[in-house]
Parts: sequence; structure tokens; C-alpha cells
Amino acid sequence: MKFPSLLTKLALGLVVAGSAALAAAQDNWPTRPVKIIVPFSPGGGGDAVVRIISDKLGERLGQPVVIENRPGASGYIGAQAVAGAAPDGYTILMGFDGAMVAAPNLIKAPFDPVNDFVPITKLNDATLILAAHSSVPAKNLKELVDYSKTQPGGLGFGSSGTATTTHLAGELLALRSGAQLRHVPYKGGGQAVTDVAGGQIPLIYTVIPTIAGFVKDGRLRPIAVSSAKRSPVLPEVPTMIESGLAGFEVNSWYGLFAPAKTPKPIVDRIQREVAAVLQLPEIRERYLKGGFEPVANKPEEFAQQVRADLARWNKVVKDANIHVD
Repeated sequence: MKFPSLLTKLALGLVVAGSAALAAAQDNWPTRPVKIIVPFSPGGGGDAVVRIISDKLGERLGQPVVIENRPGASGYIGAQAVAGAAPDGYTILMGFDGAMVAAPNLIKAPFDPVNDFVPITKLNDATLILAAHSSVPAKNLKELVDYSKTQPGGLGFGSSGTATTTHLAGELLALRSGAQLRHVPYKGGGQAVTDVAGGQIPLIYTVIPTIAGFVKDGRLRPIAVSSAKRSPVLPEVPTMIESGLAGFEVNSWYGLFAPAKTPKPIVDRIQREVAAVLQLPEIRERYLKGGFEPVANKPEEFAQQVRADLARWNKVVKDANIHVD
């Protein structure tokens, strides 16, 4: 009978000790502040969705949750910072669909949106809406499609930028409906809204919080929302599905991501605490008032959506023959 050598015993002992230490570290996590990197400037919707929950999340974790804004490069700068961070749960990304599943199909990303991250949970869905300047005669989607075919070069629609979800949603709408649409990219939704409200461009595709005020004061006419059901913020606006486009559902979303190889117990702990925070009535009210539908799904569900959205937008880019100059 052979017995393990002393070196083998020592190696096994080190493995056991290391595993025990790792398990203890995960059980005790967090022991210091947790940082969430937001790839936007302060004050926008993506910044708000994490600041609304940060204090309550910190209370549940027993450590402060610190927000760090790293805007730039369509969200790539902030995402790259998290992709290269230690997988210990102390650096998290507030990722959004534009940078994680839309833009990588058109603009080379300095990270792999699937392999460099672990999806933690989707924070919310943000309903997209197509709206027109009040001078556009169309009052519904069918009238808009018909009107677009009478305009030389089609109707211009503003978005928050090339390769964003709002850009690709407009291209998908053109493919599905036959509307003659021409993309007009902006460096953010704010300027696009200003121009369409001023009549410089006829249409805009954006999230509801960006234009709700303009719709309510009559400067913009809503055509349809891209969600599966009507928005509680603008309940009078029909969905694309109700308007005749079966299965047309496109939402924007914000979610939390950890670096790849972050231990599953830590990922699951964050998801549980975020879900608990989003169930608080005051937090839900602030989300819904801002036009954000709280979600807090499981990591596996969120990961499945990330992969599905990547594939969907890749197909739209190919079918619409979209290129970045």
C-alpha cells in the first residue's frame, strides 16, 4: 500500500486551507465599501437608478455603497474599468444595454460583454417611445409609415447616438413596418429632444423619462411605446404591438455586472439585497415615477437576456446593413 508523500500532504493541506480561507472571505463579504462604477455623468437616468438604491443597499450589506462616475466612449470606459477589476465583489458596473449588447455589434469594444462579466441582476426596464414634432401630421403608427413614404429621403429620427439601443430600435422599426426612416445621431438624448421639440428633426426614439414633459405640454406627439404593455407614465400611448407590429418589444435596461470569476455566493448576495431594496414601497415609487420598471431578476435570467439581446441586435445590424463611418 502506498502512502501520500509529505509534499503531497502539505499540498493538500494548503489547498484545504486556501479553500477554507476563500469560503470565509465570501461569508464575511463585504468588509469594506462596495463601489459601483456608473459610465455616465452625474444627473442622468443611469446615474439615478443606482443613487436611488445606494443608501438602502449599503444598509443591507453593512458597508457603504459608493458611486463613481466614469463617463465616456459610449459607456466603454466605465465597463472596461470593471472588466479589469479584481473579481472580489468590491467593484461593480452599472451596465446598460447600449454599451453591453447594442454598440459591440457595430463598434469594437475593449472588453467581451459575455466573457468578461458576470451579470448580477437587471435593475429595471426603461420603456422606449417614438414621438414626433407637433407639425408631423401622423397621429398613429400606420399614418406615420404612410407619411414617411411621401417624404424625400424619409423621416429623420433622432437618437442618443450611433449604435445605441434607440438607434437600433429605429432601424428595427423601419425593417418591420416598412417606414422610410433616416437616422440622425446625437451625443446624448438631451440635445436630440431639444431639436425635435424645436422642429429641427421630425422624430425621436428615446426613453420615456427624457420626453414625458414635452409630451404632456403638447410639444411632442407620442406615436407608440415599444414595451409589451402600456407605460403607467403615459397610459394613453399605445404599444407598437397594439399598433399592428406583432411581437415588437424593445426596452432599454440598466443592470449590475461584476468582473468575470466573481464568486457566485457574492453575486447571489448582491442580487438578493438589490431585490429586497427594490421591493421597498418608497424605492418602487421613485423608480416608477421616473419611468423605470423595477425588475431585480436572478443572475441566470439576466445572463440569458444579455446573450439574446446581443444576438438580436447583431441580426438587425446585418439585416439593415448598418455601418459606422
